[in-house]
Formats: sequence, C-alpha cells, structure tokens
Amino acid sequence: MAVTILLGRATPLGDKEDDYSFRRQLLVHAQHIQRKQLPTIHTQICMAKIFETCGYWAEAEVLEEGVLLLHKQVIGEHHPDTLTSMNSLAWTYHHRGKLEEAERLGEEVLLLRKQVIGEHHPDTLTSMANLGMTYRAHGKLEEAEKLEEQVLLLRKQLLGKHHPDTLTSMGDLAVTYHDRGKLEEAEKLEEEVLMLCKQVIGAHHPYTLLSMSNCAMFYHRRGQLEEAENLGEEVFLLRKQMMGQHHPHTLTSMNNLAMTYHACGKLEEAEKLGEEVFLLCNQVMGECHPQTLTSMGNLAITYHYCGKLEKAEKIGEEVLLLQKQVIGEHHPDTLRSMGNLVLTYNNCGKLENAEKLGEKVLLLCKQVIGEHHPQTLTSMGNLALTYYHSGKLEKAEKIEEEVLLLCKQVIGESHPDTLTSMANLAMTYHHRGKLQEAEKLGDQVFLLRKKVIGKHHPHTLSSMRNLIFTYRACGKLEKAEQLKKEVLLLSA
Repeated sequence: MAVTILLGRATPLGDKEDDYSFRRQLLVHAQHIQRKQLPTIHTQICMAKIFETCGYWAEAEVLEEGVLLLHKQVIGEHHPDTLTSMNSLAWTYHHRGKLEEAERLGEEVLLLRKQVIGEHHPDTLTSMANLGMTYRAHGKLEEAEKLEEQVLLLRKQLLGKHHPDTLTSMGDLAVTYHDRGKLEEAEKLEEEVLMLCKQVIGAHHPYTLLSMSNCAMFYHRRGQLEEAENLGEEVFLLRKQMMGQHHPHTLTSMNNLAMTYHACGKLEEAEKLGEEVFLLCNQVMGECHPQTLTSMGNLAITYHYCGKLEKAEKIGEEVLLLQKQVIGEHHPDTLRSMGNLVLTYNNCGKLENAEKLGEKVLLLCKQVIGEHHPQTLTSMGNLALTYYHSGKLEKAEKIEEEVLLLCKQVIGESHPDTLTSMANLAMTYHHRGKLQEAEKLGDQVFLLRKKVIGKHHPHTLSSMRNLIFTYRACGKLEKAEQLKKEVLLLSA
C-alpha cells in the first residue's frame, strides 16, 4: 500500500523533459501495482500518465476508462476533473487507433469544456488541438486545418509564440498542411518550430523530437533525400535512447527511415528495417492498429521495388482490406495503399485489375483530397502507366502530360515524383514514335536524376537504360554504346 501512495505522490504530471524521463523510470513500479494492488483513483491517474509516456496505450486505456466512470459517479459529468479524464481517454483512443471513439469523445469534451471553463481556457485549447489531430488521423483534413489554425491563433494570443503548447500547435498545423499537399507552407512552418523547440524546451524533449521527425518527413516528400536520411537517422537514434525501441514514436521513426532508405534506392536496408518495424508494430500495438497497417503498406511497396512481386501483392491486398475495415475507404492512407497495389498489379501483368483499381482510386483522390494533391498526381501517374502497359498509348500520353505539368506546378521540377512523371512520358513518346520528344525529355530526366538522387540510384540507372533504347531507335548508336558502358560500370 505504501508503494501505491508513494507512486501517487511522486509521479510528475507535467510536460517538461525531466517529467517524461522520471515517468519512464516509474514504469516498472506502475506495472507491479497494476498486477498486485487496487490503487487509489489519484494513483490510477498517475499510472495512466506513466503508461502513456512509455507508449503502453492499452494499459492506459483500461485505467482511464475506470477513472472516468468513477469521476462521473462521484463528482459529476461537468466537473473539471471529469473533463480531464474524458480528454485523456479520447487521446488514448486516438493512439489505440480507435478513431471513431476518439472523435466522438473528443467532440463531447470540447463542447463541455467550452461550457464549463470557457473557450479560451488552456485545457479547452488542448481539447481543440487533440480533436484536430484526430480529424487528421481520420482523414478529415479540412476540418483538422480549420481547427488547428484556430487553436494556433488563440495560443499565440493567450500564451505567447514561445510557449511549448503554441509550438506544438505550430507543428500540428505543419503536418496537416503537409497532408493537404501544401508542402512549402508545411516545411517553412516546421523548420521554424524545430528551431524554437531547441531554444525553448531543449534538443531532447519529446516535442522537439516530434518536430525533427516531421521535418525529416517533409524533406523526404520535397525530394531532399540526403537531408531526410540524415535527420531521420538522428531522430530514430535519439528516440531509441530516450524512449526505448518499442515506443510508438520510435516505431514511427523506424518506419519513416525505412521509406527514406527506399526513396534513396537503398532497398536492402529499407526491406530489413521495414520487416523489423512491421514485426514490432504487430507485437506492441496489434495487427489492426493504423500504425501497423502503415508499416505493412510500406513493406508491401518495398517488396514491389525489390522485385518480390508475389509478396508485395499478397501483403498489399491484405493491408488494403484491413484499412477499409479500420479507417475507411476514403482515408488518405487507404488511398495510398490502393495506389501502391495498382503498381503491383501492373508489374504482375494483372492489367485489368490495375486499370479498374487505378480508375477508382483516382476518382476517390480527386473527391477526398483534391485534384492538385501530390497523392492525386501519383494516382494519375499510376493510371497512365496502366494504360501504357495495356497498349492504350494515346490515353497514357494525355494523362502523363497533364500529370507532368501539375507536378512542376505543385511539387517542383526537381522533385523525384516529377522526374518519375517525366521518365514515364518519355517512354510513352518513344512507343508512340515521337522519338525527338522522347530523346529530349529522356536527356532531361537523366541529367536531373543524376543531380537530385545520384548516378547510382536505381531510378537514374533506369533512365539511362531507357535513353539507350531511345538513342538506338534514333540511330544514334555511338551515343547508345557509350551510355551502355557507363551503365555497366555503375551497375557493377
């Protein structure tokens, strides 16, 4: 009993770096009490906070559901402590992947906090911020952006620009901008957040590490792969040291780093890390958790590019089915999995399946995330590729020209995805007999890929091989032979 009382008194509930560190040290005691004793309500709150800090969300959920029930019975539904319990449980549901429950409870507690403690109270702003993140996780990006902009404005006015909560809001909004395809705004905002976090709360604070992780992800999406890899490796190492290998945030860093390795053409490293993080996500969070499904989808596309098409197809179909059930068909992650599966069907020669799914995902992307979103552009490119493989070259060319134009406008001429669009269009021009256009575009994409992702990257080598093919068709045999020797040298 003494241990239970001491734990209740000793546990810090704040968000300082020392609070996080001390709560991690208390984990073993919280686990012991949970197994052996019946703790007081305050100790249960402290234990739940310890479990949250360490990423043990299932254990936190059990405690928080019990605390909320007791608070409603003893002090009533409108008491501030009851509302705090509701807020904690909604946030835990979010992390458990129970997005409908998280959204329902998050909306309820926000409404009650506005009525009981006022719209401008810091706790009300916390509920607004959490609900914004739940909307984003649920794929409701417009609602998330609107709410997060409102929270950021209020926190700047009430707490100041340098307050940790304001910095968190800036980071949340940056991620939503990113998910909505507003890449420049996202990167600019997140770089500012990272600089301020290091100054205000320290380089090793969990919020700072979150900002580093977001920055690495943004660099990846913007095609700045070297910066993404360096920062991704740094944040993964720090999270492993600070939080442990099994913490959900560490697993997120592992997953992101695996995809960056993939984008850099380091497929062996990507596959190894991808398999490891998928296994850990299964063990820690369960096979139906959104984070597990993300790692599963990423592993499927890595298998695809490693040439393991049977594995890629099997896992790709499995993850798509689970995502439809867990987060819904219209969620951006589900749409991404559908797009990846289109690519795999293409390479497996299942062109009818690829075309049917490709047309469906493009329609959904336009409806859900907008015509100019990077993911929509990827879907357009995938469908054009399907038409190309099906011999529908005129349809392929028309879409590819549109995709290339939009990619240049939205993500820039040097982005890896833009270069993929250029490469695909060059090959379509070739097969339509437009050899002059094919050669000009092929030369351009080869030079840009060499500059942006390096001459040893598989995509650069692919561009070189395609260009050899075009040079030969144009009768430029000497240039073709010279480039062939260069490819053989780089591939050795």
